[in-house]
Amino acid sequence: MFDPAKKRHRLRIIVPAYPAFNIYSGVANKTTALGPVCVASAVNEMEGWDVEVIDENNLCRYGPRSQEGGADHEFLQRSRPADIVGLYGGLTSTIPRLYRIARFYKEKGIPVIGGGQHFVDENLDEALHSGIDYIVRGEGEITIKELLQAIREGKSIDLIRGIAYLKDDKVVLTEPREPITDFDALPHPNFSLVRYAKIKLYPVGRIRGCGMDCEFCTVKGKPRCASPERLLEDIRFLLETRDARHFFIVDDLFGQYRDETIEFCRMLECYQRRVDRRLDITVQIRLDKARDPELLTAMRHAGINTVAIGFESPIDEELLAMRKKVRPQDMIDLARAYHRAGFLVHGMFIFGYPLKGSGDFVLSREERIRRFRTFIKKAKIDTVQILLPVPLPGTELRQRLKEQGRIYPKDDIGWEYYDGNFPIFEPDRPLSAKDLQDSICDIMGKFYQFKYMFMVGFHIFSFPALVFFLHNIKSGWRRWYRPWRNALARFGGWIILKGWLSQFERGPFIQKLKQAQRHLREKNNH
Repeated sequence: MFDPAKKRHRLRIIVPAYPAFNIYSGVANKTTALGPVCVASAVNEMEGWDVEVIDENNLCRYGPRSQEGGADHEFLQRSRPADIVGLYGGLTSTIPRLYRIARFYKEKGIPVIGGGQHFVDENLDEALHSGIDYIVRGEGEITIKELLQAIREGKSIDLIRGIAYLKDDKVVLTEPREPITDFDALPHPNFSLVRYAKIKLYPVGRIRGCGMDCEFCTVKGKPRCASPERLLEDIRFLLETRDARHFFIVDDLFGQYRDETIEFCRMLECYQRRVDRRLDITVQIRLDKARDPELLTAMRHAGINTVAIGFESPIDEELLAMRKKVRPQDMIDLARAYHRAGFLVHGMFIFGYPLKGSGDFVLSREERIRRFRTFIKKAKIDTVQILLPVPLPGTELRQRLKEQGRIYPKDDIGWEYYDGNFPIFEPDRPLSAKDLQDSICDIMGKFYQFKYMFMVGFHIFSFPALVFFLHNIKSGWRRWYRPWRNALARFGGWIILKGWLSQFERGPFIQKLKQAQRHLREKNNH
């Protein structure tokens, strides 16, 4: 029970564990989510409050683990009681775990606050009846401070903008809060607040929002940016205090505000020279930025080695449905430009995107797979990620498929399957749901193979050949490193894919899918 008389209170922010069968768990135990860290950093400045972040996907050997996966919250409450709990709902697939945690703390009389992309209007009633007392809508750094202060002082929360709660068992929405634009007024992310985690890849960011307006995406709104100096300070502080070397800039589209981006890259290059340290940075970026040689040069000099690009599909009709204004051949040419500039290219794809038309366009499963494989090879993509379309809450894609009566009932296919690895809706003909899932396994199974283990060894033994590049050691290193790194990544991908398939075969999804298809047919027939 919350005790307002205490001199100090503790807020515990929890990032719920992925479902056990999620194939991205390997990356999750090296990093954490930036949003909860930013919110925790804001609360950490408040007088009378202690705050900690528990990322259930990144618990080192000192982290208390429960038998069901994730953290042992019973132990946490005994050893270090939380007065209020915040739950991060940024990934829909973690929502069942989030609700279980919420009910645990709710039963102990502890106020529970939720926030994140999942909590759009259509999900508020479910969330507020699943153990969550208050939901922060939108960005949380300012709202959370006002809400905590009101709870502590026993004041009314009706005038706090940007929250939802229950009143007389009805959902109440307060006035929306304007998006944050003055980022300099916010504290820098403090990763020391993340307990038990061993972070090797640090998420940082400068730009919030995205103006691309893709049908399947939840990130909308005019981009808003912090200064280049602020992002540089984030990286400097992490290097100087935590010896951080690897960074992921989480901006949806690195390179928006071109001139400021180039300025940031040049400042970061100068800083690395001054401290004699070379950083490794990954960014998400648009394909068309490959046409800007000045930007690419600045990025490479700044230590940006990997670009993650949403190619989405090599099929014209699907690109049109997604509202992607680019042709497959143009994408190949631009991807090669990134390759020539020295970047490692991570390609992100969506297989089987549902079209908007009458269904005149028909493409067999085999032909789709062939086009994907051909595109990946021609574009010289270093690593790939093939997902299925996910009708996430709050997206136009979900609304369209819902109106067409194609989304499988949530009682059969729960939120935990909304991670891009499972079919969630009836696909376009002639594909079946099973075709969708088999296809992404076929494409990635061809890309990530056991044979690359031998290639790793071959490249290790070929390392002495760098002696022939003593006149240009940087060029020689790149020639050797890229194929070695890709062989290692493809062998590692084979291990992850094999493990995921093994767990999938033991899991209940096939039975759930058959039941969902039957219920959907019955619903549509009525």
